[in-house]
Amino acid sequence: MMGRMIRKIAAAAGACVLWCVSGTTHAVDSVSLEVGRGNDRTNALRVATQWRWRKERPLDERWRLNGYWEVSVGAWENDDESPADFAVTPVFRFDRTGRPRVPYVEAAIGFHILSRHISRERQFSTNFQFGDHIGAGIRSGKYDFGVRLQHLSNGGIRHPNPGINFVLLRFQYHLD
Repeated sequence: MMGRMIRKIAAAAGACVLWCVSGTTHAVDSVSLEVGRGNDRTNALRVATQWRWRKERPLDERWRLNGYWEVSVGAWENDDESPADFAVTPVFRFDRTGRPRVPYVEAAIGFHILSRHISRERQFSTNFQFGDHIGAGIRSGKYDFGVRLQHLSNGGIRHPNPGINFVLLRFQYHLD
């Protein structure tokens, strides 16, 4: 079962790499990889690209508010199903000003499209889901290491709406 998930992610990662090196993606600022675990023993693996917002807001002499757009593709795997996940998410980040910008916290709510149900016990009534997360991490130069707590559900659009929660470890590489 883990082999299917790895093959799906390899295909998704290949598509992301081809997309990133094409001429139309010159604005990509970073790429990331997430791995995690959720309800019903569901494993998650995602690759993503990010575009920084060009404006930031200083909060005081040490902290600022900024953000980025994140587009991700991934796969989930458990004993019953292996859905694919596509998402677009605006992320708000609070981090330190100056160099190095070490600690940060972030929060987001975005849009996800799932290819199918999560498991026999956890069936969503819609493929469209909202995904929100809170996270924290450390950026050191071009490298960013973080953890995210993520919840997905359809926000009550239709029932059943059991939702699913993940704990995700994240590695991000900044291209700038």
